[in-house]
Amino acid sequence: MQKFLKRALLALALGGASFGAAAQAVSFAEPADGAVVGSPFKVKFAVSGMEVKPAGEMAANTGHHHLIINGSSIKAGESIPFDDTHLHFGKGQTEAEVKLPPGQYKLTMQFANGAHQSYGPGASKTINVTVK
Repeated sequence: MQKFLKRALLALALGGASFGAAAQAVSFAEPADGAVVGSPFKVKFAVSGMEVKPAGEMAANTGHHHLIINGSSIKAGESIPFDDTHLHFGKGQTEAEVKLPPGQYKLTMQFANGAHQSYGPGASKTINVTVK
């Protein structure tokens, strides 16, 4: 038990960049994997085992969503870039309208802490959509 507490305190001291032992998961409530959508389309984010908080808040088991367009999940502890393919929802949004030109897209949702540091592949989910 003492060893577990030491690891938990160390994780908190390092910014909480990894999930603890409890079950956490992120998912797309909308759209479904393989969906054909118009543009703009609604994206709804879901997370369990963590609480959505705005960027800047650094409490344990909290964070906010990011949407990566045609990219992969980000390693735990790495900062999520600020560019056109990494959309940040730092106000704590759980849904958004996304506008993309027609084509096929890989959408990766990435949950990250208040400093935009990724919680890693275990806190990401990827789907594919076709924008008509």
